[in-house]
Amino acid sequence: MTDVRDQAAPTLKEERPSEFGGYIWYELMTTDPDSAKDFYDALVGWNIQKGPQEYGSYRVIGRSDGGFAGGLMSLNDQMQQHGARPMWLGYIHVADVDKAIARIEEKGGKTEMPATDIPNVGRIAMVTDPQGAPFYVMKPIPPANDPNAKSDVFDPKAEQRCGWNELSTSDPVAARRFYGELFGWTSDEFMPMGEMGEYRFFNRGDVMIGAVAGTMEGQQPHWRYYFRVPSISKAKEAAEAKGGTIRMGPHQVPTGDYIIIGTDPQGAEFALVGGQ
Repeated sequence: MTDVRDQAAPTLKEERPSEFGGYIWYELMTTDPDSAKDFYDALVGWNIQKGPQEYGSYRVIGRSDGGFAGGLMSLNDQMQQHGARPMWLGYIHVADVDKAIARIEEKGGKTEMPATDIPNVGRIAMVTDPQGAPFYVMKPIPPANDPNAKSDVFDPKAEQRCGWNELSTSDPVAARRFYGELFGWTSDEFMPMGEMGEYRFFNRGDVMIGAVAGTMEGQQPHWRYYFRVPSISKAKEAAEAKGGTIRMGPHQVPTGDYIIIGTDPQGAEFALVGGQ
């Protein structure tokens, strides 16, 4: 039997230094996959796999161009009893998962899910940074028929892909040091935000991949992933019609794009970026 992740796995050739430290997959953990499909298909234009069928609880998030935007994992009762909750998580490419875990723990982070091998897909682990923001690290296995394949789930401009990765954290200075030392990201450029401090941009090589800023009062440190849509106003209407809640926006950002941040019907935070 072919696992769904054989078809949709994040695929990068680990030997290439330029691919290390990149976002290679995004995953929604949810308590209601059917409702999540209805919600996000309407917002983003995706075609999330309708049902688990022979693939177990994991569903692929399909794009209209035939590619993939990520995956969807169903949270069962046991997962929820152990603290799992609806949320989006990103996968970051590493050359060696076990060594990455060791470095993360040395720097004050924690392992939430130990290193696990997924046949024909790769080795993954869920970790948190020293401030508690969770993410995955992964060493993927390229498909046999395309050993040089690269993930394209992150793209600053392409629709239906993640275009911005934003970290809200209780200690931006420590977070900059952590991700810089771990993945080689730089954060020299910034935008002043008054009482909220600095909005520091994360660069991976010559590509700006996101930013880091402080948390709002009562907010837990976490990563926020902005998926690109053609029209933010239409996406807002769709979100509200499907039972979502918009917490911020539409708000124009310096690039000229507009953003919204909200909560889906299951309680997962989502963020979108696009034209008005």
